[in-house]
Amino acid sequence: MTQTTMTQTAMRQLQSNLSELARLQEQATSQKAFAAPSDDPAAAAAALALHAEQRRTEQYARNIDDGLAWVTAADTAITSSTSLLSRVRDLTAQGANDGALDAAAKEALAVELEGIRDELLSQANTRLLGRSVFAGTSDTAAFAADYSYSGVAGSEVTRRVSDAAAVRVDTDGAAVFGTGDDSVFALVDRIVADLRSGNNVGTRVAEIDDRRTAMLGVQGAVGTRQAQIERAKEATVQNSVSLESRRAAVEDVDSVEVLIRLQAQELVYRSALAVNARVLQPSLMDFLR
Repeated sequence: MTQTTMTQTAMRQLQSNLSELARLQEQATSQKAFAAPSDDPAAAAAALALHAEQRRTEQYARNIDDGLAWVTAADTAITSSTSLLSRVRDLTAQGANDGALDAAAKEALAVELEGIRDELLSQANTRLLGRSVFAGTSDTAAFAADYSYSGVAGSEVTRRVSDAAAVRVDTDGAAVFGTGDDSVFALVDRIVADLRSGNNVGTRVAEIDDRRTAMLGVQGAVGTRQAQIERAKEATVQNSVSLESRRAAVEDVDSVEVLIRLQAQELVYRSALAVNARVLQPSLMDFLR
């Protein structure tokens, strides 16, 4: 064993200790288990898969939030519409009392009903971010001034909320409000015309009840979809937490553990320096060179 061999061996060991010290310092600074995929290929592959799944889950979360906004807007509009229709029923029942109302009183009822009709039409044309919630994929208002419907059968707006489920988030305006002469707006117009012409409007009460029942039926379906989306949201939140926990287990380091290992490695490196400084003393040959 020559002096040169001892020196070379000591230098290799010192370099190895220094490399390990640098690696631990990098982990302590970055809080990451590996700096490059080549450091741990298996962990890097697992981390890439987890990141991809996290991005997919984040997209589902955005879809869910958007879908909830759609169904909430539709549910709110239908709720307002049923309340307005209840007022229409009250006014119609009141207007059916021919013996107690004169022409002026019936005109006052007619004017109020016309205002309610306009409110119903406004609710039917509820928009969310420039899109009608009752007209499917159509970019125009759901109902025109003549009560015609712009929605197209089968043109549903859906949002994917998980790998296996997509939920319809728009609502069929024709099912809620009717169309043309069969719409709730035309019904109110007929009640107004009857009041002004002196015809008894008592027979219109049953028609109002039928239209309100149809509205409530569609609202029930909207509520079912809303509940489905909310369940998907809960599942997405839980999945997001689980994915982050799994990612942290693969990518992140235990700060306390790394600090202890770093301190231990520093001690090893300093000890190696001290030992080699004592053992590898200059020889006569070093001076002769």
